[in-house]
Amino acid sequence: MKIAVNTRLLLKDKLDGIGWFTYETLKRITQQHKEHEFIFIFDRKFSDEFIFSDNITPIVIPPQSRHPFLWYLYFEWSITYALKKHKPDLFLSPDGWISLRTNVKTLDVIHDINFEHNPEHLPYFFRKYYLHYFPKFANYASRIATVSEFTKSDIVDKYGISPNNIDVVYNGANEKYKPVLDIVKQNTKQKYTHACDYFLFIGTISKRKNLFNLLRAFDKFKTSSENNTKLLIIGSIMWDSKELDELLKTLKYKNEVIFAGRATDDELVNIISSSLSMVYPSFFEGFGIPILEGMYSEVPVITSNVTSMPEVGGSAVLYVEPNSVDSITNALLKIQNKPELRHELVEKAKIQRQKFTWQKTANRLWDSVERTLS
Repeated sequence: MKIAVNTRLLLKDKLDGIGWFTYETLKRITQQHKEHEFIFIFDRKFSDEFIFSDNITPIVIPPQSRHPFLWYLYFEWSITYALKKHKPDLFLSPDGWISLRTNVKTLDVIHDINFEHNPEHLPYFFRKYYLHYFPKFANYASRIATVSEFTKSDIVDKYGISPNNIDVVYNGANEKYKPVLDIVKQNTKQKYTHACDYFLFIGTISKRKNLFNLLRAFDKFKTSSENNTKLLIIGSIMWDSKELDELLKTLKYKNEVIFAGRATDDELVNIISSSLSMVYPSFFEGFGIPILEGMYSEVPVITSNVTSMPEVGGSAVLYVEPNSVDSITNALLKIQNKPELRHELVEKAKIQRQKFTWQKTANRLWDSVERTLS
């Protein structure tokens, strides 16, 4: 069997949530199913680290697809041409984009449809593209995989897809994430927060991730509690930062907030494990991988009580109402002041996290591949 795969998000040192899903599942699937041939389709020069086994044939087709106009050209013309040329039995797209002009059976992994609920979080042309094309992708695909029961139900409700045509393939967490030695924690705090404890936010700095309310809540937390605890922000700014700059000007404790930009995978292991808590009060998530990363690193997790996050966190995290600054503030105070609560959450997380591993994800995705072909 020949399987063509959209691998445009396999970018060296720039893997995001969907990029990690692509990496972790394809690494296992290609190595564990060597009887099949895989064609990896990149939109730019690729790193050899993404060619996981000798049953992979990589190809590069232009243009580089990072804008709605280029997305259209890439998927409706370049991908269509590549599929016609290589004649695969299946086209697998781990990031949601597919070709509407191919007759090849297609398995589309749609991670969430946040744009249907919060279109204002996206720039104009991105919003228009998502709202126009993703309903078409969902209805044109031979089969759909997604990363939570919440998103499955969302796709069924919004796009009228039969639930029998959607498979849930929960995300996992990198095996690197685990507790670190006390000396590593000390060195990490010294490097990032002047040796102080810190709450940690990891994610793209966009409106959906609710960083604004977290910043307001942290300011109230500092006002209510005398301590040296910092807020460490790991991630790059996705859109215009003017609103963020304006908010920071209003904060009394803005100097206690540290923007560290992107971090390498090895740095993230130490950063997460050395934190007082992972704080992830997002408005909307199809899954929320940082929740798992906190669980595997054995630090308490604060997250939102909406969309897929309770499905991932179970009873092992502290929930907040993402629209309530006071709710987030109170959670920060509880984690700061109640070591017994931190211990309780970590112990519960050791059980909850066992539901989610990348090997289970890869197995479920392969099952979905076989269902698509049958």
